[in-house]
Amino acid sequence: MDRRVLVTGAAGGLGRVTVQHLAHAGWQVFAADLPSPALDELAATNIVPIELDVTDSTAVASALREVRRHTDGLDGVVNFAGILVVGSMIEVAESDLARILDVNLMGTVRVNQAAFDLVRARGGRIVNISSETGWQTAAPFNGPYAISKHAIEAYSDALRREAALLGVTVVKLQPGPFRTAMTGGIDRAFARAAADSDRFGRLLGRMGRLAARENRKAHDPALLAAVVAQALTDERPRIAYSVRPDRMRSALERLPPTVADRLVVAGLRRLL
Repeated sequence: MDRRVLVTGAAGGLGRVTVQHLAHAGWQVFAADLPSPALDELAATNIVPIELDVTDSTAVASALREVRRHTDGLDGVVNFAGILVVGSMIEVAESDLARILDVNLMGTVRVNQAAFDLVRARGGRIVNISSETGWQTAAPFNGPYAISKHAIEAYSDALRREAALLGVTVVKLQPGPFRTAMTGGIDRAFARAAADSDRFGRLLGRMGRLAARENRKAHDPALLAAVVAQALTDERPRIAYSVRPDRMRSALERLPPTVADRLVVAGLRRLL
């Protein structure tokens, strides 16, 4: 049990499966998330639950002090903590946009800054969870989430080149659709956006029902957990690991943007 890793968002679907996968493989895992029974239930011989609110710098510092009580170094940090916001960029509430950036981007920044010296002490790795959305052209009504993941891509690229000077490796994971509590609630997210919209309510309602059906076909989180372990242990890790991207969205990226725009807009008009 010599390998040690901090995983944020540990009580969520992807985080929980990853924590259990790594623990089964012999890692000591510091499983960090908001206080909840789901977090407490993770406690096991080599899993230490850590209360963590990534939006609160004081809470992040406190969580890392708790980690330091158990170890003087980390072989990895895996940043799963994140939320989903959908809605029109014309109408999205400033508070919703600020919230998703605070969690998805700034939460990752806070944790990595607080944990960096522990990672450096063991020449470890930082794994930032981006998304296929991070490299794809932002889809209509997915703008808030796409903005946060495009930001993670830029942040990770800059961090990777800086951290390399100090012996720390930074890796991006770009998952496609996986079954999580976040995707499981996508119908609720669209329903809220539809209720709040003066311009796109009917369209958002229909898109939400379609998205919910599609997400029921999402991949098993165990597949992503295995890739996280790979990113932490590959002798020569990749800069980015693309994991089961959606075929249709990936195909759109190969088209000229003007052609892709026409296809997307035409498809949305058919839902009106």
